[in-house]
Amino acid sequence: MSFPARYAILLDGAFVNIKLKSILRRFPTARDIVDLCDSIKSYPDFADLQLLRAYFYHAPPITGKQINPLDQKEHEFGQTTAFRDNERLLNQLELEDNFALRLGQTRVHGWRLGSSALRSLEESSRQITANDLVPNITQKGVDLRIGLDIARLSLTNSVQAIVVVSGDSDLVPAFKFARREGVRIYLDHLKHGVMRELKAHADIILDVALTSARAKAPKTRIKSTMKA
Repeated sequence: MSFPARYAILLDGAFVNIKLKSILRRFPTARDIVDLCDSIKSYPDFADLQLLRAYFYHAPPITGKQINPLDQKEHEFGQTTAFRDNERLLNQLELEDNFALRLGQTRVHGWRLGSSALRSLEESSRQITANDLVPNITQKGVDLRIGLDIARLSLTNSVQAIVVVSGDSDLVPAFKFARREGVRIYLDHLKHGVMRELKAHADIILDVALTSARAKAPKTRIKSTMKA
């Protein structure tokens, strides 16, 4: 069976959520993620290509309980707004056409000072309170899954182009591998400051103008130098 020339969109979920939230002033919905993909799909290079699917890489929201070490109060993750927002987003995206979820793992490593607490402590010296602490939550295996899918899609000739929406320079080796296999890499870093190396090992930088709830059509910057 022969397939038409295809491409895939790979979205770093945590990165995309943070960038959209800063623009929309609210937690993004599945519709916002789909709108972003629609904006990418409107780029002329993809007019003659068929979208294989969009992959959304994230980790399920943390559950369970943790005790705040300063006031000994119990923090139940499953009752938080963050839990409900993330669970709703993943449940909705899983049902979208041509979408696939790639989920890593979520871990809690004690507690840390929140960003607002750090700013406050920089401005004036004071005692640290229980409200200054937030759970230290990390994701495991997400970057690995993005890199593995880039390699798999390239080696199996499943696609001729891959769009990666991320700002993570750890993906550079995967970019280099795909390009050696003849796959074109498009990077969309959503105007986030990223390391030069990440841009250098992409073929084309997409510049999606995210100014409202619906993503606008992308602009592009074609690099003047070619990298192997």
